[in-house]
Amino acid sequence: MTTLSGPRAAVHARPAAGAVLDVVIPVYNEETDLGPCVRRLHAHLSEHFPYPFQITIADNASVDETLKVADSLAGELPGVEVMHLDDKGRGRALSAAWSASSAPVLAYMDVDLSTDLAALLPLVAPLISGHSDLAIGTRLARTSRVVRGAKREVISRAYNLLLRGALAARFSDAQCGFKAIRADVASELLPLVRDIGWFFDTELLVLAQRAGLRIHEVPVDWVDDPDSRVDIVATALADLRGIGRLGRALLTGALPLTDLRAQLGRAPLAAPRAQLAGAPLAAPRSQLAGAPSGQVSVGLPRQLVRFAAVGVASTLAYLLLFLATRGALGAQPANLLALLVTAVANTAANRRLTFGISGRRHAGRHHVQGLLAFALGLALTSGALAVLHVVSAVPARPVELAVLVAANLAATVLRFVLLRFGMHHRRG
Repeated sequence: MTTLSGPRAAVHARPAAGAVLDVVIPVYNEETDLGPCVRRLHAHLSEHFPYPFQITIADNASVDETLKVADSLAGELPGVEVMHLDDKGRGRALSAAWSASSAPVLAYMDVDLSTDLAALLPLVAPLISGHSDLAIGTRLARTSRVVRGAKREVISRAYNLLLRGALAARFSDAQCGFKAIRADVASELLPLVRDIGWFFDTELLVLAQRAGLRIHEVPVDWVDDPDSRVDIVATALADLRGIGRLGRALLTGALPLTDLRAQLGRAPLAAPRAQLAGAPLAAPRSQLAGAPSGQVSVGLPRQLVRFAAVGVASTLAYLLLFLATRGALGAQPANLLALLVTAVANTAANRRLTFGISGRRHAGRHHVQGLLAFALGLALTSGALAVLHVVSAVPARPVELAVLVAANLAATVLRFVLLRFGMHHRRG
C-alpha cells in the first residue's frame, strides 16, 4: 500500500509488471461495496481483457473500514494495488493515481460499476492502438441504454448543454464515471487541471479538446446507483464555479494551449490532390443555396422547431440552476445568475443549431445580441418576481417557479425575434 499526503509524492509500492492498463477506482467510505465490485471487475478483466492489467484502489481519506478492505483485496487478488490519500477530492485521487502509474493506458470507473463492463475493452482499445488520445463512456448517445431517474437525466442533459454553450464543448457526456486516457497525454494535461473534485473530468476534457486531441466516445449501458451520496446542489455550485474559472482562463490566454496543440494535437489532413492542383471542387451546399460561407440556410418553420427545442433545454437548465442557488443567494441573485449562465449557452446553441451558423465570424456580435435578449429576459423575470413578492411576502416555491416559467416564455418570444433579426441569413 502507498500512503501519501500530496499527489506528486505518490509511488506505487508493487506495480504490476508490464501492465498495459491501470484501472483506478477512487473510493470514499465504501467498505460495503468495495469488495464485491473489485472482485467482479477483476474477474471480468481476467476473463475478457487480452492484456496485462492492474487495478488501483485510491482510498480518498475514508474514515470507515474502506482502507482495511482494500488492503485485504490487494493480498487476495493479483494485480490489485492500494493507494491512500489523507485529503478528500475525487480529482485529487485520480491525478495522484494516474501520475504514479507506469501503465501506458489509464482508466477509471466508479466503485458502484454502474457501467456495463462489456464497454471497457471498446473504451481502451483505440488508446492502445494509438487511434485516439482520450476515451469516454456516454449515456446520451441514441444507442446507450440507461436506467436512472428523471431528475438526474434532466440535470445531466442540462449540464452538457451548458458546457456546449459556455465552453464550446463538443463531447457529449462530461460526467459519466467511465473514462480512459493515454499516459503520455495525461502527463502533459494533469499539471494544468486545477480542480480536485467533481469538475476534474470536465476540465480535463475541455483542455484535451482545445489542444486538438482526439476524444473517442463509447455508448454505454448504465444503471444508476440508487444509494448515490453525491450532494447535487453542492456539486452544481462547484461546477458553475469551475466553468467560470476555466472560461476566464481560456478567454485570457492563461493556458498554454498553443504549445499543447503543437506538441500533442493531430495535424490537419492535407488538402485533396485536385484542390492542390488548382482544380475547382464542388461548391459547399451553403454556397449553392446562396447563403454566406459558414452558414446553412434554414427556413422559418424548421428554425421555430429547433429554437423551441433549445428553449426547452435552456429553461430546464435555468430552473435547475435557480433551484440550486435559491437557498444560498436568494431569489433575485439566483435568478440573475441562472439567466446569465443559460443565456450564453442559449445563444451559442441557437447560433449553431437554429440558425446554422458555424465558425467564429460575428460570434462576438451575436453574443452581444444574446446579452441584449438576456437583459430583456432579466427585466421580465425580475419584474414578475417582484410583483409576486408584493402580492405574497413568502410565496410557495411551485408558485414562484410557475411565475418564472410564464415570464421566461414571454422572454423566449422576444429572444427569437431579436436573434433571428440579428442572425437571419440573407442570400448573396
